[in-house]
Amino acid sequence: MKQTRTHQVMELFLTFFRIGLFTFGGGYAMIPVIREEIVTRRHWLTDSDILDIVAIAESTPGPIAVNAATFVGKKTAGTAGAAAATFGTVLPSFLIIFALSSVLRQFEEIQAVKYAFIGIRAAVLVLIFQGLVSLYRACPKGPMEMILMGLSFLLTVLFNVNAVYVIAACGLIGYLVNGRRKKDDDQDS
Repeated sequence: MKQTRTHQVMELFLTFFRIGLFTFGGGYAMIPVIREEIVTRRHWLTDSDILDIVAIAESTPGPIAVNAATFVGKKTAGTAGAAAATFGTVLPSFLIIFALSSVLRQFEEIQAVKYAFIGIRAAVLVLIFQGLVSLYRACPKGPMEMILMGLSFLLTVLFNVNAVYVIAACGLIGYLVNGRRKKDDDQDS
């Protein structure tokens, strides 16, 4: 049964609303959940699409989860899909923060609340690691990619180079190397 555009837009909103409502830890923690919903459950996109979307979302200004939702929505249902997915992603956080902001100060010094946030932070690290593993599995693993991955890690983690510069340099290197390969393949044909 073929979905109407309106039904698909509403489904995008509800899917990303649920992702926004039940995912703690920001965009990186949302990546495995977005992948599970979009690729595995709904078959809207492929792992390769998600990898591209995450790369673009990471490279553009703004929160990665919002950017990823916008790109998934656009690719799935056009501009209306982009708006629905983006709004669905940010609405739960807005509502929760709005509701909690007035009472949070009253509870932040309670020891049980402090301990709960320590546990939440640990769970968020696991979600981020799960996102890293799923992206690694979907990423090409040729010699150039492995070298770029290692250099990117060293530059950003050990030498504190701004990730934007590293991403831009890796994009340029990927373009130059793959463009060269394509040119060589075309000449061999």
